[in-house]
Amino acid sequence: MKACSACKLWEFHYKSCKNRHCPKCGAFEKAQWLESQKAWLLPIPYFHLVFTIDHVFLRLISYNTELMYNLLIRIAAQVLKEYGKKYLGGEMGFTMVLHTWGQTMQEHPHLHFIVTGGALVSTPNGYRWQAAKRKFLFDAPDLSKDFRRMFCAAVRQLDLDGKLDTHDGHLNVAQMVSEALSKDWEVFIQAPLYGVEKLLEYLGRYIFRIAISNHRIVSVKGDQVTFKYFDNRDKGKPKLMTLSAMEFIRRFLSHVLPDGFVRIRHFGLHHSSGRAKLQQARRLLGLPFQLPVIPKLKFLDWFKKIMQSEQDPRLCKFCGIGLMLTVREFGPVFGWRLKFHSVLGLITSWKNAFA
Repeated sequence: MKACSACKLWEFHYKSCKNRHCPKCGAFEKAQWLESQKAWLLPIPYFHLVFTIDHVFLRLISYNTELMYNLLIRIAAQVLKEYGKKYLGGEMGFTMVLHTWGQTMQEHPHLHFIVTGGALVSTPNGYRWQAAKRKFLFDAPDLSKDFRRMFCAAVRQLDLDGKLDTHDGHLNVAQMVSEALSKDWEVFIQAPLYGVEKLLEYLGRYIFRIAISNHRIVSVKGDQVTFKYFDNRDKGKPKLMTLSAMEFIRRFLSHVLPDGFVRIRHFGLHHSSGRAKLQQARRLLGLPFQLPVIPKLKFLDWFKKIMQSEQDPRLCKFCGIGLMLTVREFGPVFGWRLKFHSVLGLITSWKNAFA
């Protein structure tokens, strides 16, 4: 509950739940994350890579979410490390973000990577930097084939070791692997276009919040939810989709990650264990040897910047003189009540917004 320091008018404000999946939270945390990534930035081009697995594994993922997502990340990172050695002769740096949905919130697990356009090579005479070509990092078809082969082999091994939940034998893993191997998999490699800052901003969209933003919801009427999406199969045309409320919530919640699962991971020169090598790369590329100190953002300064206004965001919108200051806090609520009320509050806020 907040009250104006001048006119004393009061109003309620719902506090941020801080859940990383919440469609209303995480903007400030994302801004701080983007700042922290500057520690590993080098004055080189960066490539954008996307690894997508065949959808034949979707049901298997639903029963083995954490195991399968970890496998996807491990295999993609492994093949990238091997290609860095093969094509550039050294160790690259790359950062990964797991993304699990498509435009209509359907299951679509894939990985986005930011990859250095070069590698740090160790020689008998010390380190040297091997730059990649400006428009070429790796051969995408070969990368796709090796990723498919390694991932399917790993899934087959997990099945042989009895580590997969096959829904009491209803899921035929061998058949899934055979079907996946018969198809072409999509591994996308985009050459640098707008600089690493733009690429980081793009990946930053997937760090906090999931599936859909509130501004895409057009209406909530009765038990029907209508939202906007872009149809990638029809040249990206904007369209509307209407789902039952239960199906809408089901799709949304299907992208909530297991507790403690790390969606963002760093490898090679970007990993915390590779800071010494990163410093060597900085020296070779003309940057100061020491890593930059990343300042902590101040919320009010950040808020003024995104609002493009020097006005204090706490200024009372009624009298325009006082500040809206917290006078009382209610809660917090813990345990199952918190989860129940979080989902209930989410549904209620959507309904109220479009009532």
